[in-house]
Amino acid sequence: MRADDHPVADRRPPHPPGRGRMTVGVAWAVLLLGLWQWGRDLTDGGDLAKAPTTGDVAAVGRPLEQELPAAHAPLATSPGGRPTEVAIGALDVRADVTETGLDATGAVGTPPYRTPGRVGWYAKGPQPGTAGAAVLAGHVDTTSGRAVFHRLGSLKPGQPVDVRREDGGTARFTVEDVKIYDRRNFVPRKVYGAHLPGRAELRLITCAGIYDSERDAYSANVVVHAYLTKVTPAPRG
Repeated sequence: MRADDHPVADRRPPHPPGRGRMTVGVAWAVLLLGLWQWGRDLTDGGDLAKAPTTGDVAAVGRPLEQELPAAHAPLATSPGGRPTEVAIGALDVRADVTETGLDATGAVGTPPYRTPGRVGWYAKGPQPGTAGAAVLAGHVDTTSGRAVFHRLGSLKPGQPVDVRREDGGTARFTVEDVKIYDRRNFVPRKVYGAHLPGRAELRLITCAGIYDSERDAYSANVVVHAYLTKVTPAPRG
């Protein structure tokens, strides 16, 4: 099932809409802080609201005996490297990717409310599969119901995330860890910076914790850390 094809029965009653965007500066560090604020326009977090939050960070790490695959060498940045689709088998998600950027007011747009199954890629940052940490962010839900990353916090280390590229190839990432960050003590560079210099990494981001209707904000963020482990070239012919 596509992420935007949830049956009507799964949708929840509407809530008052939020502001619909994040205001950030043009500097990358400020942008990262703005991405932390992603989801001020969202509603109750459902399953994510029940996710554990202990202190500043709650983490789902891999068992000591679990071996993760070796990292694949980063790809070169190219016009055909733009992401077009993300597939997460463990979540039954297959979603189109739309580019996001800064508008005239210095704001980063989110995927439109009318397309809750879409994921936003910050196009001023790394392409998925190139060196650095590419950022894909999606709604946990909207005023009309559940959205693409509603179950993002249930991912586990070792599970794959496939990103299809415009050139027809696919970059596979392996989940390294899943963390829930309390917004009160959030360090953007620690969250969004690459864990290992020169490695191709991916961040999947949505909201978590408790929704505060008065502030129109969540108390935490789910951040999935993954790294490139396989590249499948575009089919020939």
